[in-house]
Amino acid sequence: MHADTEPQLPRLLRPPPRAWTVAAWCGALAYPFALHFAMIEGRGGFTVLTVAPLIVLTALTGLLLRSSPLPALALLLVGWAAARTQMQNSEVVYLQVTLGDLAVGWIAATRPRRTSVAAVVLAFGAQFGTSLPSMGGTPERVVQLSAFIALAAGAAWLAGDAVRERREHAAELGARAAAEAVTAERLRIARELHDMIAHSIGVIAIQAGVGSRVIDTQPAEARNALSTIEATSRETLAGLRRTLVALRVPSEADAAFGPAPGLAGLDRLVASTLDAGVRADVRLSGERRPLPADVDLAAFRILQEALTNVVRHAGTDECRVTVAYGAEEVRVEVEDDGGGGLSGGNGYGIVGMRERVGLLRGRFTAGPRPEGGFRVSARLPAPVPVVEVAE
Repeated sequence: MHADTEPQLPRLLRPPPRAWTVAAWCGALAYPFALHFAMIEGRGGFTVLTVAPLIVLTALTGLLLRSSPLPALALLLVGWAAARTQMQNSEVVYLQVTLGDLAVGWIAATRPRRTSVAAVVLAFGAQFGTSLPSMGGTPERVVQLSAFIALAAGAAWLAGDAVRERREHAAELGARAAAEAVTAERLRIARELHDMIAHSIGVIAIQAGVGSRVIDTQPAEARNALSTIEATSRETLAGLRRTLVALRVPSEADAAFGPAPGLAGLDRLVASTLDAGVRADVRLSGERRPLPADVDLAAFRILQEALTNVVRHAGTDECRVTVAYGAEEVRVEVEDDGGGGLSGGNGYGIVGMRERVGLLRGRFTAGPRPEGGFRVSARLPAPVPVVEVAE
């Protein structure tokens, strides 16, 4: 949906087309007169020719409730007040209360509370006023009929107001869920950019330092350093381009720039770490198998960030990488015997790894080892799919 696209109202809440609006106004204005003369004709008995036009005019007046609720309700109440002047039997009373309170319920469900309160007061006043001549003058009759009218109008208003509140609550929950989804997507993008760029910039910085030191004495080594910088820069640019294109056209990003990284790229990650001066001893256990895309990406990013931390902060030239495939999970771990952790606190890298594991409902630990060095370990749920054998 484009930003300038207006939200669509539910079908029943949309204003009617112009032609229907004109017809509804004509029907609503004629409604009180039609009811008045229909009651006069109906004293000797109602016929289909008398009732059918009233049904049509009632529907047209009800249609007007969507665009002009209070005027439509007023015309509806005036019509039945005119009817009550000609006929005071209980059937007319019930029809007057039923139709008026249905209109009140509709207004309460679709309009602000200020409008619906005015509608229920208007309906109660009109129904009570037109019922006074039929109350018989006894206090008991007055109380009974007044209570009936008040309870009916109040129940209709409460039901409609509850529907309105439920709809507003659902809209609020939808807006909140959309905002949370946007925030989660921003955090995901931030993690992706941090994990991708931090490792690459670390390798580039180290290789640039090596090249500047040996460019005069060892041109071949300087050339290798520049080659590593070029390859790492191209890879980082490709990753950035894939991320930015995915933000614009998600469906075309993977086709244009290939799949997201995973444990299949572990050898390449270890090679780039070696270029940065740290040799990673990879240990694989368990039967290697394809992982869900989100688990595969998270495992790769955790290893990438952990190796970046070793290069930057451990002060050692070797580490151990473990990838263990279990029946219910996959465990990735990076250990080193270096300085024992990060030099400025946990940083965003540890936070990002913990968030990744938390989103997948896994377990994550990171901290100094008792024997020295630092360990990052993550256990990600990845149960082995059950293959049913046909008999």
